[in-house]
Amino acid sequence: MSLPADGNGHLQPAPALQSMPESGFLWVTRKEVPADQRTALIRKGNQLFTDQKYGLAERIFVTVHYSDGLVRLGDLYRDAGRPLDALRMYWLAPDETRKELVVAQLAAVVSKWMRE
Repeated sequence: MSLPADGNGHLQPAPALQSMPESGFLWVTRKEVPADQRTALIRKGNQLFTDQKYGLAERIFVTVHYSDGLVRLGDLYRDAGRPLDALRMYWLAPDETRKELVVAQLAAVVSKWMRE
């Protein structure tokens, strides 16, 4: 699969990139959840995480914006070799230190590819 180019041979962004929100690669709508429901959802998310049902736990943690859970998922994804998923979780948390480490690792990969 090749990337589209203009008449001068310059690569053109894919249509998906053209429709990307100006706020960045991550688009999440935050919902306000009453405190008692938020607490119950966090407990449920923690239980799902413990039961290794990470997709469901992620949905809950993202919905209620539970930073500790997001960081734990980010660590899990990083250790599983899924740096973009890890970056997304750290970005949402927000955890600047972990986010910067993943970005540095990804930049090193891109830099190596460019040298090759």
